[in-house]
Amino acid sequence: MKIFLLLVIFSMISGCDLFTTRTAQPPNQPRSNYQQAVTPDILIQNLVNSLFDKNLENYLTCFSNPSYTQKTFLFSPSSSSLSQFPALGESWGIKNEEQYFNNMISLVPSSMQITLTISNPSVNPQGDSVFYSASYFLNVPATDQNFPQNYQGDLRFSMTRDSRSLWVIYFWQDSKNSSLPSWSDLKGRTY
Repeated sequence: MKIFLLLVIFSMISGCDLFTTRTAQPPNQPRSNYQQAVTPDILIQNLVNSLFDKNLENYLTCFSNPSYTQKTFLFSPSSSSLSQFPALGESWGIKNEEQYFNNMISLVPSSMQITLTISNPSVNPQGDSVFYSASYFLNVPATDQNFPQNYQGDLRFSMTRDSRSLWVIYFWQDSKNSSLPSWSDLKGRTY
């Protein structure tokens, strides 16, 4: 009887695949390449990656947060964009960045990536800040054929370390440098 009982238990255990591996479930969280921004270069890479991953949380982490620094984030648009999109001039801050980013990523199919290419960077440390300037090319593959996909210009970031010793952007100045629309135009269109 004991042997029979052992055989029944053994066949039940082996029959329910208790010891076999299963296929992993896809993650519920958006893809993320975020790293702690312990250097200005990592901060810039986080900005690039947050756009590529379409990850709002990582994007907002690039900017100063009043919980960790006394410096309030402010965006200064290109002058041509400001005349076209007056909302850009109304003390554009984090809440505006959040709304623009969410609206922008809703225009891009989930299978497509937003790409930001930075060129000619210049870094100038002064006191507790770093002043970073560069040219950019931004591709937003929106499904709407009437929506421009390419943006180009120059950016200037003022960066500082917050109370966590992480680098954040507290001031962003955008300027147009070609016939393509600037990043300010993108923000104005999607806000």
